[in-house]
Amino acid sequence: MNIVDELKARGFVAQISHEEALYEYLETPGVFYIGFDPTADSLHAGHLFQMILMAHMQRAGHRPIALLGGGTGMVGDPSDRTDMRAVLSPDVIEHNVSRFRDQMSLLLDFSAGRAIVENNASWLLPLNYVQFLREIGAVFSVNKMLTAEAYRQRLEKGLTFLEFNYMLMQAYDFLELYRRHNCRLQIGGNDQWSNILAGVDLVRRKEQAEVYALTTNLLVTSTGQKMGKTAKGALWLDGEKTPPYEFYQYWRNVDDESVDSLLKRLTFLPLDEIEDLTSVSGSAINEAKRRLALELTEMVHGEAAAQQADQTAAALFAGAGSAENMETYRLTDADQGAALIDVLTAAGLFPSKSEGRRLIRQGGVTLNGEKISDTSFALTEDCFADGEAIVKKGKKNYLKLLWP
Repeated sequence: MNIVDELKARGFVAQISHEEALYEYLETPGVFYIGFDPTADSLHAGHLFQMILMAHMQRAGHRPIALLGGGTGMVGDPSDRTDMRAVLSPDVIEHNVSRFRDQMSLLLDFSAGRAIVENNASWLLPLNYVQFLREIGAVFSVNKMLTAEAYRQRLEKGLTFLEFNYMLMQAYDFLELYRRHNCRLQIGGNDQWSNILAGVDLVRRKEQAEVYALTTNLLVTSTGQKMGKTAKGALWLDGEKTPPYEFYQYWRNVDDESVDSLLKRLTFLPLDEIEDLTSVSGSAINEAKRRLALELTEMVHGEAAAQQADQTAAALFAGAGSAENMETYRLTDADQGAALIDVLTAAGLFPSKSEGRRLIRQGGVTLNGEKISDTSFALTEDCFADGEAIVKKGKKNYLKLLWP
């Protein structure tokens, strides 16, 4: 099976340029790239989605390039933004790049040149600005650029000239990777379509070569919201930022309508096995969600951490109350005597105090197995046995509080 067919069957593909030609190109081993701007010191669930796609491609015999945006990260992609991204210092960007490189080894085989890591800082930072404008800027139409969704949605609130350069820089990346590695395919999220097509056009103009664009459907919930966001922010791959149990619980608690799509796009399970797991109704779908959580947690944190998270969840759901490997929050001295609702909001268990009050009034919060009905309930040392207390929100969400 051509890898394009596999990606379509798994629900990855949104748009393709020159589809027949791309299909033919990928009949034999080809080279492709995906870019990752280092805006944080860890990859997150959205990046994991792209890494899994890269792994599918690599397993089919193609050579991935993970392009780390040490240069473009200094500008910031305006796509899917209503404001300008924070401008990071070179030292922070370089630190983030090194962290990304390590995390990508979770799924990609970099041995013997089977995959490549490039940092676009190596060619973007030494560029002569006037020369770049003459050679690259001259082939771009401002009128055409302004029709791109990434720019059009920002015009009313303001678009800086710094961000306006991003499309040219990303296009130049494609040209550079074509010249260095004969890379002929760029893959990205569907919000990158305009930027990727700009690169396709630039390579055609400068090298008279045919290269291709493929974009993926964004990872969203059944309601259309971007997936991978928690009350604390992004769902990180770094176990210090998102502990393995919290990571497991996120995937275990996805809505029923999303689990089939997620198993197809975020695991390597055969499609017929996924169909068996998801062609059920009622509570039986929980086994599919458990399998999703297990597969992803093992992929990111290893088998031992995945099994621990699974066993902890099973014990808690069964009412055993095991608190091993549960997400924890340590109180500070200032938290002594604080209202429980304040502490749980700070810990991220409640998205807001108003939501916390609503849940408490509805009887949805317990402390050490005792239902809390007072929204002003205060935490004291008496609430803690051996320095620990267990909070339960609803039926599935647990948090271990640690006395300072």
